[in-house]
Amino acid sequence: MPGSTDHRLPPTFNRLAWSNLAAQSAEQIALAAAPIVAVLLLGVGEGQTGLLQTALTLPFILFAIPSGLLADRISRRWLMTGAEGLRATALLGILLLIWFGWLTLPLLALLGFAAVCGTVVYSVAAPALVPSLVSSDLLPAANARIELARTIAFASGPALGGVLVGWVGAAPAFGVAAALSIIAVRLLSGIYEPARVPAPQRHPLQEIGEGAVFVFTHDLLRPVFITQFIFNTGSFLILAVFVPYAVRHLELTATGVGTTLAMYGVGMVVGALLATRIMRRMAFGTVIGLGPVAGFVAAGVMALTTFIPSASLAGVSFFLLGVGPILWVISTTTLRQSVTPPRLLGRVSAINIMSYGARPIGAGLGALIGGFYGAEACLYLAVAIFGAQALVILASPAVGLARQPEMVCEPVKG
Repeated sequence: MPGSTDHRLPPTFNRLAWSNLAAQSAEQIALAAAPIVAVLLLGVGEGQTGLLQTALTLPFILFAIPSGLLADRISRRWLMTGAEGLRATALLGILLLIWFGWLTLPLLALLGFAAVCGTVVYSVAAPALVPSLVSSDLLPAANARIELARTIAFASGPALGGVLVGWVGAAPAFGVAAALSIIAVRLLSGIYEPARVPAPQRHPLQEIGEGAVFVFTHDLLRPVFITQFIFNTGSFLILAVFVPYAVRHLELTATGVGTTLAMYGVGMVVGALLATRIMRRMAFGTVIGLGPVAGFVAAGVMALTTFIPSASLAGVSFFLLGVGPILWVISTTTLRQSVTPPRLLGRVSAINIMSYGARPIGAGLGALIGGFYGAEACLYLAVAIFGAQALVILASPAVGLARQPEMVCEPVKG
C-alpha cells in the first residue's frame, strides 16, 4: 500500500480493529467462564480444573506453526473468518449443552479446545494481514489500536465473565461470548484484502523451515525473539509466586492482592494509549528498548519489597510490567511487519507466538525454586532473568534504529 500523508486509519482496517475487540472479548469471557462453570455446575476439583486449563492452552503449542503456514498460503481474511466461525460454533455448542443439561467436563474441554484453536489462528493471521490494509507509516498506529483492543478485553473480559456467570448463569455468559464472536465474523467478512502473489507449493516442513531460518538468522528479529522468550520466563516466574508471597510477606488481603495485580492491566491500557505518541517523539530503536528495560526495573522494584514490604511498590512493579511490554509488542510487531516479506508474515508471526512456550518454564521455575528456597529467592532470580533479556536487546542493532525500517515489498498479483 503506498505511503500516505493522511494519518487516519482506513475503514477496512477499522473493521479489523473492531472485529479484534469483539473476538478478544469473546475469548476472555469464555476463558473466565469455563473454570467457573466446571466448578459450580459440574462440581469438579482442582486436579480436573488443571486438566481443563491444559486443554485450553495446548492449541498455542500445537497449532501456531500450522496456522502460520496456512496464513501464508491462503487468504488471511478468510482464514480468520473461518477461525472465528469455529470459535462461535464451539461457544454455541457449550451454550446448547448447558441449556439442555448435557454438559460434561470432557465436552467442555473438547469444545473449549476447539474455541482456542480459533484464537490461535486469529492471533497468527491478524499481524500478517495488517500490513496489507494500512500504509507503512500507519503501522505503529494500527498495531497500537490492535493492542488497545486486546488490552481492554484482557483487563475487563475475566471480570465480565465472572459477573455474567454470577448474575445470570453459565448459559448467558457463553451466549454473550458467542454473540461477540459472531459479530467478529460479520466484521471480518466485509474486509477488503488485496490479492497476493500465489506461493509455490512445497513440502510444509520446507516452508516452516524457511520461516524459522528467516527469524533466527535475521540480525533484528533474532534478538527480539530471544528477548521475548526470556521476558516471558521472568514474568511468569513472578506471577507464579506473587499471591502467596503477597499474603505472607506483604500481608495483603484478597482485595489487596487483586488491586495490586490490577495495576498490570492499568499499565497495559496506559501503554497502549500512549504508544503512538511515544513512537512519534522517540527514536524507533529507543522504544524497542523501553519494554525490556521497564521489565528489569519492575523486577528490581518487586525484589525491593523483600526489604521494604510495601503494596505500593508491588503495584508500581506490576504497572511497569504492563506498560513496558505493550510498548514492546507494538514496536516489535511493527518491526517484524516492516522487515518480513509478505509471503513469510504468517510463519514469522507464528514463530513469535511460540515464544509464549517460555511461560510454563517460568511457572515451573517458580514452583521448583519457590518450594525449596521460598518466594524471595524467585524474586531475586527474576531480577537476573530480566537483566539478561535487557542485555540481549540493548546489545542488538535493533535499539540503534533511528526510525522504522522501510517495508519490504513484493509484487502484487495483476
